[in-house]
This record gives sequence, structure tokens and C-alpha cells, in this order.
Amino acid sequence: MTSLRMHMIAAATALLSLPALAQVSDYHDIKTPPLHQIQLPQPKRVQLANGMVVFLMEDHELPLIRGTARIRGGARDVAADKTGLAGILGGAWRTGGTQSKTGDELDDFLEARAARVETNVSDDSSSVSMSVLKGDFDTVFPIFVDVLEHPAFRHDKVDLAKTQATTGISRRNDDPKGIADREMARLGYGDSPYSRVPEYSTINAITRDDLVAFHNKYVHPNNIILSFAGDFDAAAMEKKLRAAFASWPKGPQAPVAAPAVGAPAKAGVYYVAKDDVTQSNIYVVHGGTGVLRNNPDFYATQVMNEILSGGFSGRLMNDIRTQRGLAYGVGGGVETNFDRPGLFHIWMGTKSGSTVEAVNALRTDLSDLQSKPFTADELAQAKDAILNAYVFTADSKAKILAQRVNLEFYGYPADYYQQYPARLQAVTADDVARVAKKYVSPNQVSVLVVGKEKDFDKPLSSLGTVTPIDITIPEGNAKPAAAGA
Repeated sequence: MTSLRMHMIAAATALLSLPALAQVSDYHDIKTPPLHQIQLPQPKRVQLANGMVVFLMEDHELPLIRGTARIRGGARDVAADKTGLAGILGGAWRTGGTQSKTGDELDDFLEARAARVETNVSDDSSSVSMSVLKGDFDTVFPIFVDVLEHPAFRHDKVDLAKTQATTGISRRNDDPKGIADREMARLGYGDSPYSRVPEYSTINAITRDDLVAFHNKYVHPNNIILSFAGDFDAAAMEKKLRAAFASWPKGPQAPVAAPAVGAPAKAGVYYVAKDDVTQSNIYVVHGGTGVLRNNPDFYATQVMNEILSGGFSGRLMNDIRTQRGLAYGVGGGVETNFDRPGLFHIWMGTKSGSTVEAVNALRTDLSDLQSKPFTADELAQAKDAILNAYVFTADSKAKILAQRVNLEFYGYPADYYQQYPARLQAVTADDVARVAKKYVSPNQVSVLVVGKEKDFDKPLSSLGTVTPIDITIPEGNAKPAAAGA
């Protein structure tokens, strides 16, 4: 165990080392000293002349080295008529190999060394990552560079990725929770990159040339944050990275993606018929909210979310599960993202025969969020829960490095996480009440129910006018056209 982990665990459990005191009858009477201030190690930051930012974090606990190139440009940058391109790109980038080696050849090469080189595309970024034993770094690192700079996107692997995507479309209505998640996003975001789903037509429209064009547009050193953690000397690693990337010329700067969000659905009741289930999946959701993490309201919103749905201590779980026995799990809150608007949403699952009762219970708890005072106990428990969990977001050097890369990517100050505990502790009950009124609108929510209506305890119309949602998969040629078509 590293000295970092030992220090953090010692700080987090300092209470246990206190000398025995006189017994108390109430846990509120237990006096505990403040925890020690934790000093986290920070990675070395280097910026090359071509704009590439590099972070290096030495970690000599194990003879491993892990690296990631995070690239500006992701699924939200894809045109609507090519929805699904990000998934095709993320798969075929690696499996399609490079201009010098096929994907199958890369598999054999890497497996013989217990190494990995992988690619992925998320909402706002793309990535190429590697993991390798220290002794094999100099052999595997050139593969990482080759995959990053010279992917081949071979037709057969692009076609395979498209076939896998269309298979996923054909099965997307099998899982009721998946249906609920998808339709909730559509209700909350409207037509938006954050709610679009691939269709047969959009997958069929994707060609190999589209993948090449995406790579050519975004994969340039000035759009990349490169990070390495592991058993290496930082000065020596910097020298290797400079030798590999310093001569790579700058390319076009990645455009700043507008956080495009369409018009959310009107408040009301929405229903998806799913007749092969015995449980209803329920969401309440509204858009036009969400709190960015650089918003001063972020900290109070975190506390509010914890009070509302922080596991077994949250209001929702206490009421809907413990008191009413309506659900095994329930939770949600106001989304807090780095650079895009989010939603307010709550999910719960309940048996079909208690669907309407469960929705009414959710409505009551949301109204209470506006009117029921936040107590000192709720505030203290929420802060303790958040801070106790926070410790474990930085209990390894790899996690600390990932945090630092995130801050760089989104343009947040380098000391953001160092300031987090004090700013969270400063939140008052009045702050929580204010953000609850500001970001939660109980009268503006859309209620989404996925289930079997004939088994409901009452007609769904007792909740209001019901708008059915048709989830029929649009017809189309399920077999994708060839990637080069």
C-alpha cells in the first residue's frame, strides 16, 4: 500500500485512535478533532511547442505504466444524420489497426506482452489509452503512437462495428430500464446530441470516409492532453514523449462545441407500453436546469442531492422504501456537469400494482423539497457522506492524475479539488433551500412510466392527461451498407 493511501486512511480514521472517554448516551455528544489536512501529490505539467499538454505522475508501487491521450471532439460533435458514428469510431479505430499493422496483428503483438492499447469515444472527447509492464514500454509505446496518429479504419472492421450497432438497435426495446433512460433523456433535452439515439438509417449512412474525416478534424497535438502514470522517471519519460510528439505539426483547433439542448417536453404524464413486465420504471424529469461545477451553487446543490437521495439516509429512500415499501431503489437529483446543462430527474422502480401510488409519493417528496425545512442533522449527515466518499476519489496517484486532466480539459483552476472540501463545508441550510427552489420545479416535471397499464393500481389518467410514446423502431435496412459505399 502506498504512503499516500496510508496517509489518507489514517486521516479518515483518526477517530478510531482516540483514547477511550467517558461513555455518552447520544452520538451527538461524541467530540472529534478535525482531520489532518491532506497534501496530495501533483503531476508534472509540460506543454510542447505544438500545443500538446502533457501530465506525468510517477508511481513506483507496481512495475506498470498507463497512458492516455484525451482528444477534444466526441459524440456531441457528430451531425444528427450520422448519429452512432461515435460508437463505430470508438470500435473500428482500434480493431481496424494502423497503416502498418492490422488490428489482428496488433492483438497478437499486445497479448504476447500482456499489454493493452484501446480507443474510446465519449460525449465530448475521444481517447487512445495504453497499459503495459514497465519492461515492455519501449516496445509497446510505438504502437500507441501509431494507433493515435495513423489508424487505418479497415473496411471489414468498420462493417463489423456497424453490424454490431444495428444488432443493438434491434434489441434496444428488450430492457425496460433502458427504454426509460432513453425516453427520459428525450423528454428532458428535446432534440439534442445528449438525447439522440442511432437508427438503422443513421448507421447505414456512416462510411469509412466519415471516420477518417473525424480523425483528420480533431486528432492534432494542440487538441490533445497526454497523461502518463506509473513506474518511470518523469524527466526520462518527458524526453521520450518529446521525441515522439514534438515534431507533430499543429492542426486546426477543435471547435468549441455548443452545449446544444433542444426544447424539453411539456409537463405532463408520458407512457410507454411494455406488456411483458411485472414492474414499472418511473422517471420524473425536467430540463432547463443543471448546475455547472464552476457555479457557486454547485456545492449547495451537491448537499441538496445527498439529502434528497443519498442512499438509505436520503429522504426519498426513507419515505418511499422504508416508510411506504414501494420500491427497492429510488434516487436522482440535479445533474452537475463540467461544461453542459443537465437535467433534474428522479428514477424509481415499483411493482405494477403500486405504480400510481408511487408516482404520487414522488410528487409529495418533491413538494416537500420546496417546503420542508432542511435540518441541521440532514445537513451534517450529507456533508459527512460527501466528504467521506470524496477521500476515495483521490486515494491513488492514477485518480489524482485523472482529476488534473479533467480540470485541464474543461478549463478549471488547478486547485479546484483542493478547494472543494472547504467550500462544501461552508454550505448552510439556507443555501440548500435556495437551490432547491431555484433548480427544482415540481410543477414542471414530466412523469414517464414504462410498464403494463392493465396491472396498475389505478388508471394512469388519474395522474393527468397521458401522452403515449411510440417506441417502434423505424423500419429500414437492418443490414448496414458497406463502409465504403
